Amino acid sequence: MNVGTLSPTLAPVVSPIPLRELMPWLVFAGLLMLLAIYFVGAEQGATSLIPGMYVHEFVHDGRHLLGFPCH
Repeated sequence: MNVGTLSPTLAPVVSPIPLRELMPWLVFAGLLMLLAIYFVGAEQGATSLIPGMYVHEFVHDGRHLLGFPCH
């Protein structure tokens, strides 16, 4: 009975991503989240940037899901 030989397996080398390469993406994601919170929470109110009710109707269910009053 030939079992064969077992060869050692090498573990993959995992190197952390340097913070200086990750920071621009974190800032970009943070700005996108702030913009989304603005449109869900404040657009069509006193600080409305877009006329009409289009944005309000688009994010209406999201307002209720996140607890923002809208009517």
